[in-house]
Amino acid sequence: MNIMQLDAIDPAEFVTSVQPLLEAQNPDALLRLLESRWQCDQITALLKNPSSDVRKVACLALALVGGSCCIKDLAAQLKHPDAMVNQMAEHALWSIWFRAATFEANHELCCGTMALNKKNYDRATCHFSRAIELDPTFAEAFNQRAIVKYLQERYDESIEDCLCAIERMPCHFGAWSGMGHCYTQQGRFCEALECYSKALEINPHFGGIRQAVSVLKQKLQ
Repeated sequence: MNIMQLDAIDPAEFVTSVQPLLEAQNPDALLRLLESRWQCDQITALLKNPSSDVRKVACLALALVGGSCCIKDLAAQLKHPDAMVNQMAEHALWSIWFRAATFEANHELCCGTMALNKKNYDRATCHFSRAIELDPTFAEAFNQRAIVKYLQERYDESIEDCLCAIERMPCHFGAWSGMGHCYTQQGRFCEALECYSKALEINPHFGGIRQAVSVLKQKLQ
């Protein structure tokens, strides 16, 4: 007997169970429900369901409970023809990337993000660097530190951090586009175009990148 069939979630039951908590905007209750009833890989399997509505709910669920095991399948949803599916998949990926490390490293990333929002770049860099020290596999810590360095116009250093993020998370469209921004600022338009194209290959709907590609192509004519 196929164990996977026994463990598979009934899509209609899943949506019926989750939908009321989504409509009530009660993430705490939803998180408790998801963790008590289903495993991450069971929810991930719903991303292959032919119903866009099922995929949307699965993406929302994985934004709360998803881990590294579902990144590949979520990334595939970025190319789904339903705009809401790919938007929810993108949200889920960012959520997972931001909590993908140890508790201590995640805490440092959170502190760094708050400092970045306040434009306290030196403090933000310290927190992101500490997160990397605590967990050298933490792709998002490299990506966030790259953002700080970009804002400080330290483009070569930002590119280095983008490359570190991509090495750890090849589908990180944010790091690819960030590297494209750096190359654009340096006037290295061919390299920028390559990076933007890679970001769009991963996430065809990533905001503003198509326009940047059009501008660069005009410059290179």
